[in-house]
Amino acid sequence: MEKKIINVLNQRYRLGYHISAPSGWINDPNGFCYFKGYYHIFYQYYPYDSSWGPMHWGHARSKDLIHWETLPIALKPDAKGVDEGGCFSGSAIVKNDKLYLIYTGHHYYDDGDPEHFWENQNLAVSEDGINFSKYSNNPIISALPEDSTHHFRDPKVWEDDGIYYMVLGNQSKDGKGRAILYKSQNLFDWEYLHEMSHSKKNDTEGFMWECPDFFTLEEKDILLFSPQGVVPKGVQYLNLFQTGYFVGKFNKNTNQFDRGEFQELDFGHDFYATQTMLAPDGRRLLFAWMAMWESQMPEKQDGWAGALTFPRELKIKNKKLLMMPVREIEGLRVRKISQGTLNHEKTILLDEQTKTAEVKLTIRTSENFKFILSNTLDKPIITLTYNKENNIFELERSDRKGDNRFSKLSDEIDIFNFHILLDTSSLETFINDGEVVFTERFYSEEKTKLLLETQDTITSKSFGEYESYELDNNVIDREGGK
Repeated sequence: MEKKIINVLNQRYRLGYHISAPSGWINDPNGFCYFKGYYHIFYQYYPYDSSWGPMHWGHARSKDLIHWETLPIALKPDAKGVDEGGCFSGSAIVKNDKLYLIYTGHHYYDDGDPEHFWENQNLAVSEDGINFSKYSNNPIISALPEDSTHHFRDPKVWEDDGIYYMVLGNQSKDGKGRAILYKSQNLFDWEYLHEMSHSKKNDTEGFMWECPDFFTLEEKDILLFSPQGVVPKGVQYLNLFQTGYFVGKFNKNTNQFDRGEFQELDFGHDFYATQTMLAPDGRRLLFAWMAMWESQMPEKQDGWAGALTFPRELKIKNKKLLMMPVREIEGLRVRKISQGTLNHEKTILLDEQTKTAEVKLTIRTSENFKFILSNTLDKPIITLTYNKENNIFELERSDRKGDNRFSKLSDEIDIFNFHILLDTSSLETFINDGEVVFTERFYSEEKTKLLLETQDTITSKSFGEYESYELDNNVIDREGGK
């Protein structure tokens, strides 16, 4: 009996300008690229239920990074073959005017144990960027390194001086997470080179590295990945799994990556499985899954689950990655809601006029302050507090009491800038040009308002400025590929 695609039954939490599927479940972004005048983003997708299932590749494209058109499903697992357990995460690359997808084929053994599986790497190709054919001689990589366990997935491919390279997430037989490297002359035949790097200690760097992504940014080599198994340490590493990076230098002669310590990239509850691309204008752009495996996702009962973050630009400063919304966000502005100065203890930055908004503000103060996202009954949903004493931001969610998130600024300062994106059931907060970012989902059927509270009681002069905009909530065409 043919499966039926699930329907969305309620729009109450549906995002206005963030990518999500027509219906069903999504997780990791895949295949982020630019091809024939369009940005393309794919994602892990199960169209038949709002819970995780055998993975497909959903697909959307855009000319401007803000207006997205859903396209037909790009990859489906075969009933029998190289990917019958699912088309797991991977990447895309353009060669000779064709778009190639390189992805992991997932396979379960017949004992019913979901942890008893094996994986290989496969390829599909398209001339139009819409219709894809799987390579007849898949898999392109079937044999694992001898010192490897069965964890062997999420290929990220790039080209350097006519040679193609692939980094894969892997686990060594002694239980350490690691990234391993392959090279190819043609995308079809791959040679294993070496382990790039591995976890020094499982509790601090993980037992498995998912979704590795290797690139150079301002002459610094970056390995961005999602380690599993990092043990919480004080106010760090509090999600089930993390996403972060190493900054270092890659030696092409030895294939070794001399790197520094692991750094988290986003400090919110809902951020995982990043993928980046180099845009035609030279920017390094990023998507992530705007959820996490332990998140409740109440939208499941409405026939959908999961979304992608708003696209972000990466920069680097003092060996630290910074993330900010892409500048194209200005094209989403429908109207200016308000603009003003901060000169009293409480300032309403957003009222209940819209569920999709952008707020930009600057605060000059040596006092503590907090942002409160609340509903129309003034019940806090998300509270973000800055404590001057320890220079730490603390985020609290009303639906996850006792499960707060924290981030410490690099320097003690008295000037802060914020760029805040609100979209129906998501809140993304970028602090000090993206040095600190909190990504959150929340669930309120009422409209929300955003309030700034400060201990600065000087009402005779301004200690900051703000402006807020309503954003277009109808820029994702979700019906095109259904």
